[in-house]
Amino acid sequence: MTLTLRSSTSFIHLNDTKIIKAPLLEDLHGIISFKQAKPPSCLRIRSSLQEIKMERGSNKMEKLHSLSLNHHTNDLRVPVFVMLPLDTVSLGGSLNKPRTTNASLMALKSAGVEGVMVDAWWGLVEKDGPMKYNWEGYAELVQMVQRHGLKLQVVMSFHQCGGNVGDSCSIPLPPWVLEEISKNPDLVYTDKSGRRNPEYISLGCDSLPVLKGRTPIQVYADYMRSFRDRFRDYLGEVIMEVQVGAGPCGELRYPSYPESNGTWRFPGIGEFQCYDKYMRASLEAAAEAIGKRDWGSSGGPNDSGQYNQFPEDSGFFKRTGTWNSEYGKFFLEWYSGELLQHGDRVISAAKGIFHGTGAKLSAKVAGIHWHYGTRSHAAELTAGYYNTRHRDGYLPIAKMLAKHGVVLNFTCMEMKDGQQPGYANCSPEGLVTQVKMATRDAKAELAGENALERYDIAAYEQILATSRSESGNGLAAFTYLRMNKDLFEPQNWRNLVEFVKRMSEGGRNWRLPESDCCGSDLRVGFIKEKKIEKVAVV
Repeated sequence: MTLTLRSSTSFIHLNDTKIIKAPLLEDLHGIISFKQAKPPSCLRIRSSLQEIKMERGSNKMEKLHSLSLNHHTNDLRVPVFVMLPLDTVSLGGSLNKPRTTNASLMALKSAGVEGVMVDAWWGLVEKDGPMKYNWEGYAELVQMVQRHGLKLQVVMSFHQCGGNVGDSCSIPLPPWVLEEISKNPDLVYTDKSGRRNPEYISLGCDSLPVLKGRTPIQVYADYMRSFRDRFRDYLGEVIMEVQVGAGPCGELRYPSYPESNGTWRFPGIGEFQCYDKYMRASLEAAAEAIGKRDWGSSGGPNDSGQYNQFPEDSGFFKRTGTWNSEYGKFFLEWYSGELLQHGDRVISAAKGIFHGTGAKLSAKVAGIHWHYGTRSHAAELTAGYYNTRHRDGYLPIAKMLAKHGVVLNFTCMEMKDGQQPGYANCSPEGLVTQVKMATRDAKAELAGENALERYDIAAYEQILATSRSESGNGLAAFTYLRMNKDLFEPQNWRNLVEFVKRMSEGGRNWRLPESDCCGSDLRVGFIKEKKIEKVAVV
């Protein structure tokens, strides 16, 4: 049967297409239409929606966009995933807007994407009490993804949702965890002013039984083990990747630039987050171990400035600042080293749990590109990346992940230097190149994301360029941020479809069309009303 999805307000002419009623599309902002082009060409979709084949005359092509998340293949294809909305699973634990999600997945499959990514929120799954897990909403999603022949990346999201760029909903840590934090505020990261950040549990207490008798690492491990046991039959078949959250926004970093309540604004340098009692005790021990007890007494540099200052505004980060002194090097080695050890602990736990399941593990590193052009790289230093004009801060992270066979997932792949404000000394291109080189040298695999929601051709072209391996590693996969109604706008959708095609060809740099003027079969309509036209199945 030939399947065409249409709306009464589609820009495709009625005499071009057949129509099928699809009530599941009622809430979807954009829909897919397959034009009957000449010479005869049609897109056949089996009723199971699990296999799509193209026929042109008597020549049959194999599965359309049959990409595979195989990070060890030697071909140049870059599979594309799309992030689902942050609230894909509701606060009640059920799948949010299942009909819209179903229709969206069908559209994404038609566009040739490999799969989708979803956050498995700790604050939703384990909210009813310690080790009381509710995976039902995620189970419904996994089955839906499987029915459409897509793959799934699942993020073990041990952080709070809300208060950062792109956060469209609020999902705090589990209530029983917040109760423990209220009793002991030092369980969360703290800045030098005593401001507590409830986004993520401080790494200073990783190995202490502070969460109702369990350590944070044990809590994370029990959570991941529960996920593995619940979805054992899908791991390696549908769930191809598990991204292990290790900090705020799921990234291996400190929450040095919190946007909530206006604390931080771009391009501020941020602040060190090492003033809870557990981090201070660790610093004191490290200082005493080298016979410099006074270096640990203050908890951190006393001249490192404030969140929204620039490097030259502080004694620590300025061009000739104390970041490059003996004390500065000691402190930054300790601060970044603690973060690296935290990542190693969480990743080690995940590796032991998911070994043999067939699912790939990944970890996310933040693309902090502002003040990259200065000597101190202040914004990276406060986030825990000891990267300066004289030191590569990403190679140790890449080596740690490579040791465990874990993919390094990096952001800001869509950004160009020339698009950034000059006063911020940004260089996302320089940063991405450095990370590509670090992963190549460490023999770690590299995957990418865009940092901000972008739908324009320039962003896609930059991703295509960075996906190739001319300088450092190429990309093993790319995850596009994010699926929402804007993505299904006609021009945005055409750009995505063409981008996915180019990535399937190894990131070939062929300029994306401004409009669909070449008679492509895949089209996008636009729904302004919730009325769907009648059925006509041939």
